[in-house]
Amino acid sequence: MSQQDQLPVKLFRPFGPSILETDMPENLISDLNNYVDKTASDQKKSKELDMGGKLVGQVTQEISLEKNFYESHFEKFLTKAVESYIYLITQKKIKKFKLGECWVVRQYQNEYNPNHYHSGHLSGVGYLKLPESFGDQQQSTKSDNNNGMIEFVHGSRMFLARSQMIFKPIVGKFYIFPHYLMHLVYPFKGKGERRSISFNGEIDEVLYQETYGAFLDKSK
Repeated sequence: MSQQDQLPVKLFRPFGPSILETDMPENLISDLNNYVDKTASDQKKSKELDMGGKLVGQVTQEISLEKNFYESHFEKFLTKAVESYIYLITQKKIKKFKLGECWVVRQYQNEYNPNHYHSGHLSGVGYLKLPESFGDQQQSTKSDNNNGMIEFVHGSRMFLARSQMIFKPIVGKFYIFPHYLMHLVYPFKGKGERRSISFNGEIDEVLYQETYGAFLDKSK
């Protein structure tokens, strides 16, 4: 991969699983938002692409991306991001990346996504649109306002080890993590849409099994 093709990334390791952070290009964000707006205004198409029955979110709408749109607008970015994530952790290059599902979540006031995990090898989430404010918390004396935040949870509370990590959504930020990493989204207060995009995917099975075995060996 040339320097021009590389994505600016950060790797978070607050606990066992690693979380990669990168940035979506502005033109990609615009294309995705236009696609969602157009699909949402078409009752027939939005019904055909509705994923609400397959997902756990208590939200207004969850729309699947059509294959032709994904391949022409999102596949290149997502493949690069996955390549970077795997290489940073394993120092190995993937031979293929296969998308399982890709969908957009449209969340509004008082809606939420309960604690859950995904399928495949890897999952991710990125932010396309956010309300001006997530609103005030119920008790103003508390220091942390988690309204509208995404929280990752792994293991349990232990000495010198974190079991939780919270990220504040920022338009354009994209995160990749192992499919089994539990996560949830808090409700928020106020007008506006919290719009995100998620995916499930798989890398080549041989590398997945090699990597899985290598990490098991190191833990002995």
